Amino acid sequence: MTIDYSDRGKQPVVENIEEMTLQNENFRTTIWTGEKLQVTVMTIQPGDDIGLEIHEGIDQFLRVEQGTGICKMGPSEDNLTFEAPVADDFAIFVPADTWHNVINTGDQPLKLYTIYAGPDHLPGTVHPTHQDAIDDPNED
Repeated sequence: MTIDYSDRGKQPVVENIEEMTLQNENFRTTIWTGEKLQVTVMTIQPGDDIGLEIHEGIDQFLRVEQGTGICKMGPSEDNLTFEAPVADDFAIFVPADTWHNVINTGDQPLKLYTIYAGPDHLPGTVHPTHQDAIDDPNED
């Protein structure tokens, strides 16, 4: 079965999010963008990370489907006071306006999905690699 990775936001959609996450090979694929919510699936390669970031006014939920890593959070870029290991089936809750990063510490891709409340990326955003996300002029 072919998975439809297009952003079908603002339409009713039912998906097997675990299968979509595990089959995704892109660094980031935006699969649904609504008015107050956005969902992406991500693949973080071994030794790579999401990238230290902050979402102003946006809470974030991440769920790990495969792999192992470390989650760091804190009030500023240079003050990440919270650190916890993550693995399959772990959930990460990032409060709005909190600096955070998730680092793949394992030897296999770290597969996760994330929910932004509200949207953080342009509808339909796809970043095949981490570098593409860094180079995207629409990203902070």
